[in-house]
Amino acid sequence: MENNSNDTTPKVTGLGGIFFFMDNPKETKEWYAKNLGLEINEWGSASFESRNLEKPEEIESTQWCPFKKGDEYFSPSKKEFMVNYRVQNIEGLVEKLKANGVTVLDDIETYEYGKFVHIMDTEGNKIELWEP
Repeated sequence: MENNSNDTTPKVTGLGGIFFFMDNPKETKEWYAKNLGLEINEWGSASFESRNLEKPEEIESTQWCPFKKGDEYFSPSKKEFMVNYRVQNIEGLVEKLKANGVTVLDDIETYEYGKFVHIMDTEGNKIELWEP
């Protein structure tokens, strides 16, 4: 694989997180902590850190978090999970998605830890896109 750290092509670059419904998220988190050693952070999720192979100085993370069944954060999806993908050039990607007729649910929101936008796939799955 060619190392091109100047690539700004709008695309997914990795998995940012997996979020899913549980009847009792607190109990689920405790079970995973006790039995599998997951460390739950202040946001109620476990964070798995790794390094970007193309930019080894960058530390990336993947989030794991159960939500209370029926939480509106997954709406309008009726599915029991939501995937977060790490992306580069989120603005360019949103333009591409809109041009391709993809349902973009909201405007890009910016926080100190990155930019986010939500889309729907063809099967009704809500997808969260995140540019750190």
